[in-house]
This record gives sequence, structure tokens and C-alpha cells, in this order.
Amino acid sequence: MANQINYNTVKFVASYGKASQIPPSTCPEVSFVGRSNVGKSSIMNKIFNRRNLVKVSSTPGKTANVNFFEADGVHFVDLPGYGFAQRSKGERDRWAQLIGDYFDLDRSFNLVVSLVDIRHDPSKLDHQMIEFLQEGEFPFIVALTKADKLSRNQQAKQTAAIKRQLNVPAKNVIVTSSESGQGIEELREIIEQYCLGEEE
Repeated sequence: MANQINYNTVKFVASYGKASQIPPSTCPEVSFVGRSNVGKSSIMNKIFNRRNLVKVSSTPGKTANVNFFEADGVHFVDLPGYGFAQRSKGERDRWAQLIGDYFDLDRSFNLVVSLVDIRHDPSKLDHQMIEFLQEGEFPFIVALTKADKLSRNQQAKQTAAIKRQLNVPAKNVIVTSSESGQGIEELREIIEQYCLGEEE
């Protein structure tokens, strides 16, 4: 199926250090959230067919603000990575506050993409994030990243284990790789279903 969102038109919109600075929603929004070293920027760049639009840092936990990108009338929101121990407690607390405040806003939350590294069991913070999304009844999917690091057999085993641990239905989990492109087209189609009003 041809993409209905032209991801190649993507552009950076703005960056906000406080949720109170973020203007109201004017279009559908897809939010990306995950641990600071989960490969969030790389997955977003792969969706957009870009190399460096979403800054990929060699230092995990570099994204300290809420960054907005726009493609074809849809906003893509890059949230700060959580749980990076080498940042100061004050900074980590600010990020947690920023993520929480963002989700407290009255926005067009069409889809939240929660990223989890397929190579490891979900962390305590991953569990908390998924529980938060479930309790808040946010529409979300879990994108398992770095799948190229595992064989197909290992991918299947880990995917089954993570689904069970996070207590999410199979249809809400997608296996991805920013290196090989695995799952990226499927991720684009899911984004379109939720943003263009075609979800079942």
C-alpha cells in the first residue's frame, strides 16, 4: 500500500523545554517515547528517510526538550528519553516532569509509539510507561528496536516474552530496526491508520 503521508516533506517545527510553552494541537500527533538509549532518533529518521533530521547523539539522554516535526499535516513529537543514570537527578526529574506534563495536556494524542529494546527484558521504567499509557487509555503501540542484532528465531522468542511481560496484545507490538528497515513500512502504515482516521 502506498503511503498516504509523504514522509519526505518532513521538517523541524520547534523545541520546548516546558509543557506550558507548547501551543495547542492543530493537527494529528504521533508521540515517540522510550529509554534514552533505545534508538528513538534513529527510528524516527528511518521513518522520514532522513539521516540526521532527528539528532542522533553518541551520548544517550541528550534530548532534553520536547521536539516537534511535521510531515504532510501530521506532527511527530520526540519526547526526552527516560532513565539515563549519568545525568543529574535534577535533570532526570525535569525530563520525567516534562513527559508527564506533556501527556497531561489536552492534545490530539492520535498514537503513542513506545520504544523498547528487543534485546533486553523491559526495564522498570518501560513497565511504568506502558502502565501509564494503559491507565490513561492512550492509543499506543510498542515498537521493539534493534531487531537486526538478533536472529529471526531470537526475535520471535523475545517478542513473545516482552508481550507477556508488558501485558500488551500482539497486534500492538511491532518489531523494527533502523539499520535493516525491518518493520518501518508497517510502522508508517499504523501511523497513517491512527492519524487519518482509519483505525478499526
